[in-house]
Amino acid sequence: MNQQTLAAAAPPSVPAGITYLERAIGGICTVAMALSALGVLASLALIAWSVLMRYVFNNPPAWADDVVAMLLVAVVMLAAGPALRRGEHIGVDVLTSHLGPRARNWSDGWAALAAAAAGVILLYNGWDTAMSSRMMGIVTDGEVEIPLYWLQLFLPLGGAMVILVALEALIRLAAGAPSLSTHHAIPEDLE
Repeated sequence: MNQQTLAAAAPPSVPAGITYLERAIGGICTVAMALSALGVLASLALIAWSVLMRYVFNNPPAWADDVVAMLLVAVVMLAAGPALRRGEHIGVDVLTSHLGPRARNWSDGWAALAAAAAGVILLYNGWDTAMSSRMMGIVTDGEVEIPLYWLQLFLPLGGAMVILVALEALIRLAAGAPSLSTHHAIPEDLE
């Protein structure tokens, strides 16, 4: 390959500040996704154990379904930011797939702003709801009674992560770096 071919194939340079931001948010998202995956595995194990106890030993654990439902809240909220970062949220590509690079950047910017707005709503309302539940001493219904605000705190946590990822996307776009939708996209051969 000659120098022109190499230069054309090289990705656009990314400012060092964005690289550090990307690493920090990437680290947070990796930890969140690992915890979310552990929640999925724990749910799978609990469901399998519950089915075994119910149909083999005729002694179903009454609390297992409650714990799985609680884990579901954690799994979804912990994975919200990382899923947004990798472009795995539901999207409609009918129009955006036909846009040029400049219009695609504008579209990505508006999408990041919308995600940030949703994150702010989750953060603010989730925190307010959790603190209200804490103040009133509300506990979960069912066999497992824990303070409800423990679960509700996953809402502002998920919202904060969505905000972080949306801000990363906006900063990348403002700096002229590749957008998150192209930077972290899953290769087509893996879909």
